[in-house]
Amino acid sequence: MQPFVDGRYNMSKGRSAEGFDSLLVSITSNTGLTGWGEMAPLGSFYSAAFAAGARAGIVEIAPHLLGEDPRALTRINRLMDTIFRGHPYIKSALDMACSDLTARAAEVPLVTMLGGQENDMADLYKVVTHGSVEEMIANARRIITEGFHRLQVKVGGKVHDDIERVAAVAGSVPKGTVIFCDANAGWTTYQARQFVDATREIDYTLEQPCVSIDDCLSVRRSLNKPMVLDESVTSLEEMLDIHRKGAADGLTLKISRLGGVTKTRQIRDIAVDLGFMITVEDTGGAEVDTAAMAHLSLSTPEERRLHAIAFHQWVTVRTATNAPPVIGSRMGIPDGPGLGIDVDLALLGTPFFETSH
Repeated sequence: MQPFVDGRYNMSKGRSAEGFDSLLVSITSNTGLTGWGEMAPLGSFYSAAFAAGARAGIVEIAPHLLGEDPRALTRINRLMDTIFRGHPYIKSALDMACSDLTARAAEVPLVTMLGGQENDMADLYKVVTHGSVEEMIANARRIITEGFHRLQVKVGGKVHDDIERVAAVAGSVPKGTVIFCDANAGWTTYQARQFVDATREIDYTLEQPCVSIDDCLSVRRSLNKPMVLDESVTSLEEMLDIHRKGAADGLTLKISRLGGVTKTRQIRDIAVDLGFMITVEDTGGAEVDTAAMAHLSLSTPEERRLHAIAFHQWVTVRTATNAPPVIGSRMGIPDGPGLGIDVDLALLGTPFFETSH
């Protein structure tokens, strides 16, 4: 378990978590190189994933990978999908470890194999979690004093309370602060339209107001602002459906939700070509997962990149050194081949599962 530095993380509908329950995977080749992967769901309420399920699934899948070439990423993914249907979050850390190992074998940073590094640093945002008006104002002001100018404000609760919260937060931060209002699919279309109508004079981007793509599209038709979808992006097919329907301007791609670095890169590249703005992140994690997010973010064309998040700074437990560097409100990638991180084995304890060829 990786407890949060700032305590409980609150979302709409009373959902909350005390930290990330993280799964770390290592894959070692017959040449002695090791690649690392990480998957950490935000509780069991956020995505169709839970940590105990990931651990059980790894035990089922891992033995089938023995003897395979970890550099054959497409083959590895097809094999995992053949022997274990669905459950992409279970496969995410395995694919990440193979991606790390592949880049290490080539002696290049992973960003090079993901299309090339666009620039040195990605802009970061921080989250203003659900709370009272006073708590959210204080949180937003604290984040601004830390040098950040991009906020994700959690909404998706009682609409009139959310209207008051967002108006108060927007009025308490400097003009020009970038604000995303993220409902985490917490509203009906009726509630979302109430919020949209009452906040027309506030400058923000609306993120995932409702559960389904069609409901979000219905809200977007009356929206005078950009819309980003997150929870709706579960596969290449869903991303293409969003594009066909014109349901969003931007997408948040979460590595574990899509099944790993390989599939995230595929969807990212097609989405960029289709004109979407892109954020690449995950459902949680520390140094390993954040490094993967950084490599994917910085290989996304700068003009199509929205922002990133530094999850390794959210948690109190350190599992690796040479973490993604954060300077002010921007994040880079670690130096070195692959993900560039060095996992501290002494901190991990005894593996819950090991298998070998």
